Amino acid sequence: MSAPAAPARASRHRTDPAWVFGSLLRHRELVMQLAKREVFSRYRGSFFGMLWSLFNPLLMLAVYTFFFGTVLKVRWAESTSTAGFASILFVGMIVHGYFAECLIRSSGLIVGNPSYVRKVIFPLEILPWSTVAAAIFHTCASVLVIVAFLLIDQGGVPPTIVLLPVVLLPLTFFCVGFAWFVASLGVYVRDTAQIVGVLSSVLMFMSPVFYPITALAPEYRRAFELNPLTPSIEFARMVTLQGKLPPFEDLAILGLWGLLVAWLGMVWFQRTRNGFGDVL
Repeated sequence: MSAPAAPARASRHRTDPAWVFGSLLRHRELVMQLAKREVFSRYRGSFFGMLWSLFNPLLMLAVYTFFFGTVLKVRWAESTSTAGFASILFVGMIVHGYFAECLIRSSGLIVGNPSYVRKVIFPLEILPWSTVAAAIFHTCASVLVIVAFLLIDQGGVPPTIVLLPVVLLPLTFFCVGFAWFVASLGVYVRDTAQIVGVLSSVLMFMSPVFYPITALAPEYRRAFELNPLTPSIEFARMVTLQGKLPPFEDLAILGLWGLLVAWLGMVWFQRTRNGFGDVL
């Protein structure tokens, strides 16, 4: 009797949101293991190890604060001091860094793990979730830095800072949606990593990281407000620095747009994943 044939790879994968998002709950332990491996592998062999997750944002904060705050003397209306400018700048960098890390790391997610593609039973759809989870870890490290900075500079932090995860939740939906799309595109277009790297740098200057959105001319402001990073950065500054509640109605609308992007990215990923094995 001949050996039973290996199970054929499904020709179509489910795209209903409940099943795919439920995959995160079903495989949450695997997602955390993959995220932990990604974080530790990034610093394995380095002298300072995990401390680089704190050093990196601190070094970037120092460089940008010196250049924009001291050399160019850029100021916000809310604060005329260098320390105040540094905190405003840093919150913008945290939000942009979260989104940029998800994009950049996703571009080689499938290409860098071809063994997972060959495993019929491996849930490939959870790989972008592990990338987002790793980015959340680095975001939390940066939040610890800004909290310590505010404690030293101002002697305390606004109580509304506890709402920061709520403010960043809609952006998380955008992150996983783009991660699904970029991870799949990176298999078929190997220039994706370079394109995404340039795009993340462009997004830094097309978002209110170094300047207030009110500084833009009205004819440009509307276009910049379509960038999901713009409201996310503004809301993050409200709860982290200004002690204000975010506009929950606007936050809910942003969350719905994020869910739509997440669903579209997931559909793209599920529809294109059958060809991963042939390309790799």
